[in-house]
Amino acid sequence: MNDLQKKIYDRFARYASVETTSHGASDTVPTTDTQLAFGKTLAAEMKEIGFSNVHIDKYGFVFGDIPGNVTGAPTIGFLAHMDTVEDYSGKNIKPVLHPNYQGGDLVINAEKGMKLTVKDAPDLLKCIGHDLVTADGNTLLGGDDKIGIALVMTLCEHLLTHPEIKHGPVKVSFTIDEETGTGIGHFDLDNFKADFAYTVDGADLCKIDCGNFNADSFTIEIEGKNCHPGAAKGFMANPVRIASDIVSSWPENKLPETTEGEEGFILFMDAKTSLEHGTLKGIIRHHDLAQFEQFKKDLEALVAEKQAKYPGAKLQLTIKKQYRNMKDVLAEHPQAMQVLEAALKAEKIDYQLIQARGGTDGAQLSLRGLPTPNIFASYENPHGPYEWLSLGWSEKVFHLLTRIVETAAMLGL
Repeated sequence: MNDLQKKIYDRFARYASVETTSHGASDTVPTTDTQLAFGKTLAAEMKEIGFSNVHIDKYGFVFGDIPGNVTGAPTIGFLAHMDTVEDYSGKNIKPVLHPNYQGGDLVINAEKGMKLTVKDAPDLLKCIGHDLVTADGNTLLGGDDKIGIALVMTLCEHLLTHPEIKHGPVKVSFTIDEETGTGIGHFDLDNFKADFAYTVDGADLCKIDCGNFNADSFTIEIEGKNCHPGAAKGFMANPVRIASDIVSSWPENKLPETTEGEEGFILFMDAKTSLEHGTLKGIIRHHDLAQFEQFKKDLEALVAEKQAKYPGAKLQLTIKKQYRNMKDVLAEHPQAMQVLEAALKAEKIDYQLIQARGGTDGAQLSLRGLPTPNIFASYENPHGPYEWLSLGWSEKVFHLLTRIVETAAMLGL
């Protein structure tokens, strides 16, 4: 581990140890107080480093500026999110360093028999000789997205201590509730005032997210009719049965576990049922907007079909908008991708442009007028105990971010 990697790792380990799980069921902004506390810690560090205009807004977003040292260059934004997903424990994270990986299995927790194999994580083979980081098998790692925060913070510290690097104004924000999809809607674009931006939050090495799913969530409420089972014929409407019928009737080839690439799906995420009431919750995803809309119509038709099949019950489907594909926005405003691709080529990174099977804060920001593609952040397998990251790739991302600000300055002169 060289000095730069150690600086990035030390920052990341310090950030990861702070619990910042967000909660989708919360109606507060942010959804957890731990994000506010972490934001105050980051803001204090930013002031120590030398950021200008450091502040936390009323929603908990952390902001700071790095003034430019050339004129005529565009203003670039960098963003990374503070929260970790609620799907797996983010408390008491203990990063484990695996020095000088030489191939083969990567043992996460020997006592539990937990290990990463090259078959399950083929990108390990890109990291021979790297220092790798995992959690200890009891929590997620938090690389999503605290390594992104560490990289942005280290970049800005480097710019401030190396004035010979020519760059325009840099805007930074550490954001709330990315994992719930609810935070970025409160983001103050008028305050940020960047020409274009990048989220440092990608989960696949060398892949750039310049498109994403169209996304909605849904809830199906089922009001049943209960009675003694011995006298139920012709009367009972059982929400447990109805809910299972709805789930099993959705096509097998339109589920997350049967799709890949740019194929869409519906995921039934949660079911709570009794003999009186049932609730099904899930998400709808597709890259193609027309097919996305058809998925919603198909779900509506399925619910209507089950309503007719179970006339004693009352079924209600509610669909809530989440986010839309940023691909068209980036095509209409190409400067962000032009700068990024020039920087990737200059750093000799063999990259791929993909449409993410998910969403990013950048998707919503792009649709609100701030073109914001997503850069890989050197972690993989997020949202669970098999998450890992490469410090060798963290260093590459750091140099890529530096090259982005230099490239933008040159193009703007």
